[in-house]
Amino acid sequence: MQGFKEFLLRGNVVDMAVGIVVGAAFGTVVSSFVKDLMTPFIAAVVKKPDFSRIAFEINGSKFLIGDFANAVVSFILISAAVYYAVVLPVNALVSRARKQPPPDPTTKKCPECASEIPIQARRCAFCTSALVA
Repeated sequence: MQGFKEFLLRGNVVDMAVGIVVGAAFGTVVSSFVKDLMTPFIAAVVKKPDFSRIAFEINGSKFLIGDFANAVVSFILISAAVYYAVVLPVNALVSRARKQPPPDPTTKKCPECASEIPIQARRCAFCTSALVA
């Protein structure tokens, strides 16, 4: 039982649970936005009284085109919100964290012959010119 308590109280599990709850609430808000605002707007544009009830029937089977369109619009809005609110900021943070400062140089160019020589060298190994510190 102790191991189970430690598992539940571990930070990742709690963060994931909070994310799921907030995601479900956000999904409800977006679905309501689509059903209550977007659908009436689309219905006004296409001159139908209730866009979500647009359907057709074949052999007694009812195909709810408007309801499907609501689901598609909800999916697109949720996907866009997740992408712009979560994915882009996380990718930016990860790319900043991965940027390492350039390593200290280990070689330098000889001013006389332009050869690569060790940074501590006092004389060029190729042209034997003396280097100033």
